[in-house]
Amino acid sequence: MTTKQRAYLKSLAMTMDPIFQIGKNSMTPELTRAVEEALDARELIKVSVLKNCMDDPRMLAEMLAERTHSAVVQVIGKKIVLYKEGKDKNKKIGLDRV
Repeated sequence: MTTKQRAYLKSLAMTMDPIFQIGKNSMTPELTRAVEEALDARELIKVSVLKNCMDDPRMLAEMLAERTHSAVVQVIGKKIVLYKEGKDKNKKIGLDRV
C-alpha cells in the first residue's frame, strides 16, 4: 500500500464510526470471525478498543490484520482502522485510482 493510498483510506475512515469494540475479553475467535466478515462486506472498518482492555491497541491491530489477512491503515489512540481489498467490483473503494 502506497502512502497516497493510506492517506486516502485515512480520509475515508475519519467520518466512520467504529463497528466493533474490543473489551476486557480482548481477542476472541468470534470477534476475529466477525471482523473478517465485516471486512469482506465493507473493505474498510474502524474498531474501538475500550478502556477496560489491557492490551496495546497497536498489538491488537497487528494481530487482527494477521488473522483476517487485512492491512492496518492506522492506529490512533484506541481506534484501529483496517482495510482488506474486496472481491466485488461494484463495492470497491477504488484504491487503484489513487
